[in-house]
Amino acid sequence: MNLFEVYKLWDIEPVRGLDTTLWDKNGEVYTDLYGGHAVISVGHSHPHYVKMLQEQLGNLGFYSNAVQNSLQRELAARLGRVCGYDDYALFLCNSGAEANENALKVASFHTGKAKVLAFRKAFHGRTSGAVAATDNPKIQAPFNATENIVFVPLNDLDAVEAELSKGDFAAVIIEGIQGVAGIYEPADEFLHGLRSLCDRHGCVLILDEIQSGYGRTGKFFAHQHSGVRADIITTAKGMGNGFPIGGVLISPSIKASYGMLGTTFGGNHLACTAALAVIDIIENEHLVENAARMGEYFRSAFENDKAIKEYRGKGLMIGMELKDEYVGLRDRLLFERHFFTGAAGAQVIRLLPSLTVSQETAESFVNAWKELTI
Repeated sequence: MNLFEVYKLWDIEPVRGLDTTLWDKNGEVYTDLYGGHAVISVGHSHPHYVKMLQEQLGNLGFYSNAVQNSLQRELAARLGRVCGYDDYALFLCNSGAEANENALKVASFHTGKAKVLAFRKAFHGRTSGAVAATDNPKIQAPFNATENIVFVPLNDLDAVEAELSKGDFAAVIIEGIQGVAGIYEPADEFLHGLRSLCDRHGCVLILDEIQSGYGRTGKFFAHQHSGVRADIITTAKGMGNGFPIGGVLISPSIKASYGMLGTTFGGNHLACTAALAVIDIIENEHLVENAARMGEYFRSAFENDKAIKEYRGKGLMIGMELKDEYVGLRDRLLFERHFFTGAAGAQVIRLLPSLTVSQETAESFVNAWKELTI
């Protein structure tokens, strides 16, 4: 049997990691400023993370959600305190797509309605409902086609109001910052307007913080820069530092019932342990503050850079749109200087490093960039 080839792969195989450093199978050293799509939040192979997972695996790796698991309750309490949504309830699952799928389902259960408003260039995942709310027809099979999803432009309140006033929408789903699209932010005043319109029309406001959450932007969730509170928040990528886990944070105004949601692997012992270790490290090493500080360093370092058409983002969720003559810089950074970065099409380089990234590492990247764009 061969692999079902749906990924375009670099000819590089990392086999070991420590913080923001990777070693490939040939012993070549790389600096990771992408964290596997913003997944590596507290650095590769953090000693505290490794120790907690080893100890838990030595005790119990898995049992079903038909029995008590105090790790789930501990995680819910800890996450609620650290993110500022301590009065909300937590449903645990396995991925960001699954988190969004369950968020949409909860909103529909709660309102009794079927339609969802999403935004142009949105990416919410690849499962059926999540991919339907993703503005990319290339990854939607005919099976995913539905009239229940309506797309409007980001930051266009008039377009939102025109749709919600029809009265048949269960929810609005929006990313804290659009990541896959190339790092586009909803304006603070737009989020405030969105909150008001959802309240007026009885819609659930879902904030997809799968890529933009877990401290990456200098707040625990990106939408918290605006002061708006969501009804449902979804999280995943940085939550487990590489161990598959997702979460849905649900307002106390939305009531649960037995059988409403379910999952085999969600909230398993190892996943909860990984997530608890991540929270320990974020708090003990003040990583949200570090993300804000290093984000300001990168913004200042790249201000008026001759290769950059536009710098976008907050904290360590960064998109740098290149001028036409510098397309190809990402490949040069990887193969000539051994820096992993991300992309959004050919024009945008994305930086999504671990929240542990140091000033020294950041400066080495900036220096490499400057040297390659002389």
